[in-house]
Amino acid sequence: MITFSSVSKRYANGYEALKGISLTIENGEIVVVTGHSGAGKSTLLRLAAGIEFASTGNVLVNNQNLAQLKETGISVLRQNLGLVFQDHKLLFDRNVFGNAALPLEIAGFTRIEIGKRVRAALDKVGLLNREKADLVSLSGGEQQRLCIARAIVNRPSILIADEPTGNLDQAYAATILDLFRSFNQVGVTILLSTHDGSGLEHLKCRRVELEHGVIVR
Repeated sequence: MITFSSVSKRYANGYEALKGISLTIENGEIVVVTGHSGAGKSTLLRLAAGIEFASTGNVLVNNQNLAQLKETGISVLRQNLGLVFQDHKLLFDRNVFGNAALPLEIAGFTRIEIGKRVRAALDKVGLLNREKADLVSLSGGEQQRLCIARAIVNRPSILIADEPTGNLDQAYAATILDLFRSFNQVGVTILLSTHDGSGLEHLKCRRVELEHGVIVR
């Protein structure tokens, strides 16, 4: 469960990205956050992931108040999160396989289990035949799909994705949304954002629309 209680986020330059947000995302739910560019979608997701912290109010993930967790506690929490953000944070000194394997290596999985999970994840996003490719050879859409593979390889209980289909063509975007739906069907809670609400009808999701940092519907 993810809970925002009267959450506001103000940056050092005075810009207030979120204003008094209260929102609960239940376990096993799909919630899609929509809104114009600058509405606060990315900020909301970054707060849920513990990448940024609220200026006022509380953000709880799995009943843990993120503002009260130390760095080690945040690290442990993130092992149950799959994160896909627009700043891919891919490692260009690793190939496709190496990037997807990183969460499993940190978690201490065996080489055999890493190989199985990484290849399964790459297959799901259509990159299995490129597992040895260097990142500089990937298109923007392929890098986005690699980020999604890295996010799901650890089989997280919560998947947080900021514009996960933004750099994908229509066919692959539909494939990725189908993948998210299949994960949700086995109990994964999904929080994702998009500026374009089309193509989401079959997800059976709840939509939350932001406008200038406020939930409007």
